[in-house]
Amino acid sequence: MRWWKILGLAAFAGVAATGVVIARAERRRRAYTPEEIRERLRARHAEAVAAAEPPGIAAQPPR
Repeated sequence: MRWWKILGLAAFAGVAATGVVIARAERRRRAYTPEEIRERLRARHAEAVAAAEPPGIAAQPPR
């Protein structure tokens, strides 16, 4: 019977640790301003477009 208690405590500790990790990630995500998020997304998009273009072809300006 004692091992059920140990298993229950281990499960409780796992759930609590998962909650801490999720809360920390959420706090980190909310720390950015909307403008910072836009800048980061634009930079990532530019990197992806540059990586997808064949060498020697200049990027066309947006229309």
